[in-house]
Amino acid sequence: MDDADPGLTSRLDDPDRVEELVERYGDRVYRLALRITGVEEDAAEAVEHALQTARTLRSSTDETELGSRIYRTVARAAYHRRERRQHVDQSVLDDVLPPLDVDDRHFAPMSDWSTRIDEPMLQGELHGILMDAIDALPADYRTALILHDVESASKVDIAQVLGVDVPAVASLVHRARLFVRKRLFEYFESARRILAIPGQ
Repeated sequence: MDDADPGLTSRLDDPDRVEELVERYGDRVYRLALRITGVEEDAAEAVEHALQTARTLRSSTDETELGSRIYRTVARAAYHRRERRQHVDQSVLDDVLPPLDVDDRHFAPMSDWSTRIDEPMLQGELHGILMDAIDALPADYRTALILHDVESASKVDIAQVLGVDVPAVASLVHRARLFVRKRLFEYFESARRILAIPGQ
């Protein structure tokens, strides 16, 4: 490109410069990969894949775009590794989600457990219950939820990572939230029954 910054072009032509940029994003993308895969080895491979991809980018790629490409590449690689490793029956969501009406709205009532989240006896296990619920999600639901709710990625970026359209991303995130919410609701209901037993 005629208007490209020659200094930037030369820096991106330098393999050491690309590796420096990957290192800059390394901690963040490794955490992302680990959240998606749940396996350290897979997370490390996803980050290494991003490094290899970054080396092939054209020199006209600016640093902001390079960072975004690395991020999306790591997310995509982590998603595929999770998908290959995990064999979750997609119907697991149907077992816990409330039924849908003709407009795809959930019409079964779900109690609000969030007001009980600060109860001292519940806090110790809550993180583990939450992580177990997320871990039980199929790979596409898990990846969409993590990218959207934890990483604040746009639905457009998530769609590119998963190879789906934006409405599908919205559906994945919505159903994943309901799945996790249902699991947490069951946990709080169980804890409530235990706390209600005299002498316990």
